[in-house]
Amino acid sequence: MMRLSIGLRLTLWYLSIFALAQFAFGTGMWLLLRHHLVSIVDDSLRDQTEDLRSFLVAQKKNANVPKFREEVTEAYVQEHAGEYLAIATSAGEPVYISDFLKNNGYGSAVVVLPTSPALEDQRIGRRGLRFYRSSVTTHGLTFIIAMGASTKDTYETLEAFRNYLLLSAPIVLLISGIGGYTLSRHALAPVDALTRTARTISGQNLSSRLQKLDTGDELQRLSDTLNEMLERIEKAFLRITQFTGDASHELRTPISLMRTEAEIALRRERDPDAYREALQHILKETERASVLIEDLLALARADSGKEFLQLQAIELGGFVHGFVTGWQPLVSSAGHQLTSAAGGDRQAWVMADEAALRRVLTILLDNAVKYTHTPGRINVALEDHQADVTVSVSDTGPGISAEEQPKVFERFYRIDKARGRAVSGAGLGLAIARWIVERHGGAITVESASGEGSKFSVHLPTVSRPALPTTEGVVPA
Repeated sequence: MMRLSIGLRLTLWYLSIFALAQFAFGTGMWLLLRHHLVSIVDDSLRDQTEDLRSFLVAQKKNANVPKFREEVTEAYVQEHAGEYLAIATSAGEPVYISDFLKNNGYGSAVVVLPTSPALEDQRIGRRGLRFYRSSVTTHGLTFIIAMGASTKDTYETLEAFRNYLLLSAPIVLLISGIGGYTLSRHALAPVDALTRTARTISGQNLSSRLQKLDTGDELQRLSDTLNEMLERIEKAFLRITQFTGDASHELRTPISLMRTEAEIALRRERDPDAYREALQHILKETERASVLIEDLLALARADSGKEFLQLQAIELGGFVHGFVTGWQPLVSSAGHQLTSAAGGDRQAWVMADEAALRRVLTILLDNAVKYTHTPGRINVALEDHQADVTVSVSDTGPGISAEEQPKVFERFYRIDKARGRAVSGAGLGLAIARWIVERHGGAITVESASGEGSKFSVHLPTVSRPALPTTEGVVPA
């Protein structure tokens, strides 16, 4: 089923609303005009009735019914006001009935004693009449008066007004429809331009952007928002492309080495020691590939939001002390000196995932051990700043230049000059560390200079011990 365009749908909605408003306006005006015209007739009837009452009251004091009949007939038989006039006494004796009412047999019907002055419409002899019935007491007699007037002019005027409305309504609707459609097309023209441009954008030209509008309205905000979205998509696309290429490159090296080692070992018969050495080489490369795959999976889960952190209260001073104690033998065996500096007597509590926090410190210490020339010094310090706490790992390695410092937390980035390609690692450790720290609401920074060592600092917000929750929290990654 073909759907109508937005411009056409807007036009139809506009026409529907306009037609409804036009109908309501026309009906309201017709009713208002009717009320006004009927009010004119009513006012005229009241004035004529008041004149008749004054005429009856002004008669001589000894006047009787025949005298009243004579006077009223003489005064009203030729008058326009007497064309639809009927007068009778309260006893039902007629005083005056116009020829028209008499000929149509409605004289006695209209002269009925009302409880109060009343206005009503009647149809007599194919004529629409409006009567004002009232009573007056004078000279000891009560007269019932029915003063009538034709409503022909009133309803002819109303009918003409209605015909004008019905005739003009389609013309006005047609003009409005054309105008509405033209305005909608003009208003939606930028959307068509955006659509045409958007259709040309693909994975090969994500750098293209939609036409920037300067209308200051919703369309400009839509254009700016779409361009911002395209920029984010481009960055994500380039990031995924680079991530895939880097991951393929990093995985190719150990796989190629394992394949080469296995092919060489199988070319001819060898003694058990040679096979054992080949298997050890293959195992070493397998472990390297496994670590790389685990890091890639961790980053993939982080990007997809499927990684969760189990937050719990951790006293950071004791945690860092135990961690450093566990690393002492490994650092010593590498020919380095490992020292630790506490942050004072006050306990520093943080809400953190213990395993994730341990992984961050492992990455920082492992980098310090690998990239510090033997013999070197590595120091782990904890500084409590009340609102937050800082855990820093500093070394006496070759350092990092100012130009390269902003890049060290990027994925697969390695400083080849300072660290050499002989050092194992895919350049994912610091990227994982930054993600973990940021998910804890903290930040990780680096301070370094070429030839002066490096200092990586992890800043985490602290919480007061009494305010700690009794249950663990789960934070989606």
